[in-house]
Amino acid sequence: ENREDVLSSKSNRLTEALEEANKLFSGVSCAREAVLDAQFLVLASNLGKEKANELHSEMTAFDSLAFAEDLLTFMGINRIGVEENDSDSESTSGGYLPSNAWHKLGEETEKYLRRAPSFHYMFGTFRSDPPIQRQRIERQKKATEGQEKRVMPAQLKKMEESHQEATEKEVERILGLLQTHFKNDPDTPISFFDLVIDPNSFARTVENIFHVSFIIRDGFARIKLDDDKLPIIEPSKNNEGRENDHGAGARNQVILSLSHQEWK
Repeated sequence: ENREDVLSSKSNRLTEALEEANKLFSGVSCAREAVLDAQFLVLASNLGKEKANELHSEMTAFDSLAFAEDLLTFMGINRIGVEENDSDSESTSGGYLPSNAWHKLGEETEKYLRRAPSFHYMFGTFRSDPPIQRQRIERQKKATEGQEKRVMPAQLKKMEESHQEATEKEVERILGLLQTHFKNDPDTPISFFDLVIDPNSFARTVENIFHVSFIIRDGFARIKLDDDKLPIIEPSKNNEGRENDHGAGARNQVILSLSHQEWK
């Protein structure tokens, strides 16, 4: 009711009302009385805010021109280059900034504006929505896995058969070369290393030794040492080597070590 009187800077009505409310609050015993006190506190706070906004302080207003002048002085402006015929007002705003003026200002303002850089996602934020369950796709996937498991044994069998056929063909080809050489020149033994080593491929050399081992195992050829204690290979005559191996009841196997440096 007395709003204008309360907001007056010369009136103490708001303070008196707060003191009276504090006295009344000491006798509060019902909830309704406490609610009325809370409503009065909200009203008094709003009136106090309006009263504070209407106060006029005697603080000095911000002068942008004076601030700019002090800033130029801090940055080291050089006023020697100002022309002599300029007036006093023009000379205060003229001059030349040194090359490091902005760098100097940046170093000073960095002390008051120091803060961590903002964080952002490169590809956007993660979705908070739960993933959608698709039962049908899972059933199809299980059915597909079952089909793959049924198909895989047949595929592996074909691969093993093709690899075995390739090995048998290569063994037969090497045995044919060995028999052909001895048929043409039976008195000249073949060096085992001359037969298996491929001077252009270390991997091919290892494969040749692997294939020749089948020829020795099946008794189609035999290896022995010459006078220099180096291995030589020759084909068996009429399965002579195979009969000797079966008669002995056991075969001797040798592990050959061949490094890349030795192959070179």
